[in-house]
Amino acid sequence: MKPRLVTSVSALALVAAMTTGCLPQPSPEPTPAFASEEEAFAAAEATYRAYVDALNEVDLSDPETFEGVYAWTTGDANANERQTLSQMHADGWTVTGTTKIDLFDGREFDAKSSHVVAIVCSNVAEIEVVDSTGASMVGADRPDVYALEVRLVPSGTSTGLSIERSNAIEDKACN
Repeated sequence: MKPRLVTSVSALALVAAMTTGCLPQPSPEPTPAFASEEEAFAAAEATYRAYVDALNEVDLSDPETFEGVYAWTTGDANANERQTLSQMHADGWTVTGTTKIDLFDGREFDAKSSHVVAIVCSNVAEIEVVDSTGASMVGADRPDVYALEVRLVPSGTSTGLSIERSNAIEDKACN
């Protein structure tokens, strides 16, 4: 290298090193301040409904359509969605029909952390899933409606919440 080029590269490296320490640190996730439990439950329901809308828009042949689902999830829920949708895409599966929410029941709100736990009755009666050969991937014993316990946590979404976890449970509300 020529001396002038070495000096320029060294100066650029020094400037980069000096400015790196001055960059603002990322802010922590916002914690929404809900005025009431009812407001928190309403935000949680809006979040879950937006997630289901995004899920109903997924085209397994087009991974770009997965982004809407990912935008409403975080943590374990996001990791599970990424793994499941990617695998279904790779296997050439197709989904038709729409998921509906028969019931959204806010059960727990922690004002300090702003997390919400709710029970959702998810109606998948219209959902059909077939593999690349056209064979159904839906078990004959799959119920049309099943209960989920959903945990939502603060995030930067328009509702202020994201789905962190969703587990199938037994709940009489969904029978």
